[in-house]
Amino acid sequence: MAWYAAHVVMYVQFKDGDQHHYPVWENILLIESTSDHDALARATTLAKEDEGDHKGSLNWKGRPATMVFAGIRKLMAVSHQAIDDHIGSGDEVTYSEFDLPSREALDRLVAGDDVNLTYVE
Repeated sequence: MAWYAAHVVMYVQFKDGDQHHYPVWENILLIESTSDHDALARATTLAKEDEGDHKGSLNWKGRPATMVFAGIRKLMAVSHQAIDDHIGSGDEVTYSEFDLPSREALDRLVAGDDVNLTYVE
C-alpha cells in the first residue's frame, strides 16, 4: 500500500440570490491505497461525504448555503520515509513544483500576493 495526498476543492454555493463570489477551500486528505486510481476514488468518496447544508443550518455570512465538492485538483504521492518513520514535526510529506516567470513573481508569491504560475507535473 502507498500513501497519497489528495487536494480536494470544496466551495460554498448560496441558496438564494445571485452568487458574485465563491468561497473555496483546498483540503488535503491523506489516503492509503493500492493505486493512484483507487486513491482518487477514495478521496472523491470522502469529499462527497462533506457536501451538503448540514441539515439546513449552513450559512455563509448570513446567507443560506450548501458546501459543494468541485473536484480533486491534484493527487500526489507521499514520501515513504515520512510514513515509515511516523510523521513528525518538520517532516516533508509532499510538495508542489511550479514555474514562475521572474524574481518579482517569486517575491510576490512569498508575500502572499496574486501571481500567475505554472504547475509542473
